[in-house]
This record gives sequence, C-alpha cells and structure tokens, in this order.
Amino acid sequence: MKINGNQIKPGNVLEHNGSLWAVVKTDHVKPGKGGAFAQIEMKNLLNGSKLNERFRATESVEKVRLEQKDFQFLYEQGDALVFMDEESYEQLELQKEFVGERAAFLQDGMKVTVELHEEKPIGIKLPDYVTLEVMEAEPVIKGQTATSSYKPAMLDNGVRCMVPPFIAVGEKIIVDTAEIIYVRRAD
Repeated sequence: MKINGNQIKPGNVLEHNGSLWAVVKTDHVKPGKGGAFAQIEMKNLLNGSKLNERFRATESVEKVRLEQKDFQFLYEQGDALVFMDEESYEQLELQKEFVGERAAFLQDGMKVTVELHEEKPIGIKLPDYVTLEVMEAEPVIKGQTATSSYKPAMLDNGVRCMVPPFIAVGEKIIVDTAEIIYVRRAD
C-alpha cells in the first residue's frame, strides 16, 4: 500500500531501500521556501540499524502490513526459545538474541504476539507487565526515607531492578517489561 510522505506516522512499517523499517519519530516541516517534507527517524527491523530520511509530501513510500499472530511460550532449549501457535499448534523457534534482554521475562504459558512479514518473524511483543518475586534486596535502614530512594533488588528471573525501600525479600511485585522498572506490589 503506497502512502504519501506527509502520512507517515510513528509505528508504521515501511519498505525502503530494499529493507523493512519501523518509523520511530516523525517531524513534519513546512519551510518558508520550497515544498513541505517529513524528517523520519527509522529503525531497521532486520538488523537494528538506524536511519534518518527526508520524504517530500508528494513522494510516495510503500507501507507494509505485518501479520500479528498470538503464540504461547513453551520452553527454552539452549539458545532457542520455543513458542506454539495458538491456532494451528505449530511450533516456532526464535533465537534468544532475537527477543533480546526481555527474554528473561518469558514465563511458561505466557502469551506473546509475534509480528510476521511473509511468514518470517520480525518482531515480538511481550505482555506490558509481569509479576515476579524479589529474591534479594538490601534491608531497610531507618531514617533513609527523607528522599525518595530506591534500592537494587534481584528478581526470581535473574534480572536486577530498582525497588522502593519498603519492598522485602519474598514479596511479589509487578514489573514493566519494556522499561524494566518497578510498577507496584502484586495483589
């Protein structure tokens, strides 16, 4: 599907220079002299490189539609993570490096959304929040609450996260998987 340069929005996926690019940031400019253009910051979905490109308002680019499928995380096998398609029950293996540091948040049976382009996985979306248990945390020191201080804690998935001083070992907390930050105590 072709769209004009002035219709590009963050989150769009474009086919440009023979590769797939996710639009990160757009800045639409109308100079006093000359035609309007959009300054686009893009990230390559295949190799992760970044590119700043300028598209004129009248220029057309190819917008790509990605297929989104729900998968269930089954298990980890060496450097591979195994997922199951919830409709066809087919299994899909993705490398840990494809998921990145967020692979630590995968839990048995967790539902994830995999973005596919021509049956090839190019992106994965984990749930926004996960519940984890605090395995190690420094004890609270009295009088240290004058400033809003956070302390480091080790979670049961091996990830370090900053938590408020009142969080103790053994408590379950909710963590944002995108930012890897403490959100609140789990109920």
